Amino acid sequence: MRWTERQQRQLHAMGLRPWGPAVRASIAPVIAEAGEAPEATQHPVVAATAVTAARTGAPSTGAEVRVESLPRVEADAGIASMGWTELARAVSNCQLCGLAGTRTQPVFGVGNPQAHWMIVGEAPGEQEDLRGEPFVGAAGQLLDQMLAALGLSREAGPPQRQVYIANTLKCRPPRNRNPEPVELQQCQPYLLRQVELVQPRVMLAMGRFAVQSLLESTEPVGRLRGRVHRWCGRPLIVTYHPAYLLRNPADKARVWADLCLAAHALRSDHA
Repeated sequence: MRWTERQQRQLHAMGLRPWGPAVRASIAPVIAEAGEAPEATQHPVVAATAVTAARTGAPSTGAEVRVESLPRVEADAGIASMGWTELARAVSNCQLCGLAGTRTQPVFGVGNPQAHWMIVGEAPGEQEDLRGEPFVGAAGQLLDQMLAALGLSREAGPPQRQVYIANTLKCRPPRNRNPEPVELQQCQPYLLRQVELVQPRVMLAMGRFAVQSLLESTEPVGRLRGRVHRWCGRPLIVTYHPAYLLRNPADKARVWADLCLAAHALRSDHA
């Protein structure tokens, strides 16, 4: 199997090099269920073990985390029964914390609500606050490039080729400060309901606040990435936030390996 020119351009744009024959041999049709889409069949998906060994070193030794049921949260019980329209309205009108008074607009989520993939980020930044969409600006462009290399997109398309993207926090903290625990707690029911509505087949937690909200773990991202965790019966992969990669480009290969691990876990769960 050879890398196409398009694949090579995508990988070079991320600061990654196409791997040699030994790793290419491990490429699997992880998203083959997309059917006859010719573009899709050309995107590289590398088995996570091969990527980890060949490009990033051995994965961390942190323990696998399993969350068997939704976390118990103090919130309006009505959120758990809301549909998409009601939930979006509730987020738009939310006044549960002080961020409601400083935001430009809430950042609800984007993508196919029936997507097989779901990405959970941290908190909106300045551009997200202005546009009302998660993962925009330079960090969002980098994420889109990585997703495209796996044949995935937040744009219109079949569920198996799409991602749904949401943040743990729906409003931007002033001056992009870290979220406060009470803010994360107030927003958590909205995120949990989004997951319940999407019913993704695989999840990515990008950044430590996403990890704290979903896995309820304070372990560093570097100790939790590189392995498959389980969240309510589905695989969940921990990785670095794209904004972190803009400051630490050497870790792009690790995030790419984590994305490939997510694709491999999805295929394994639905083989």
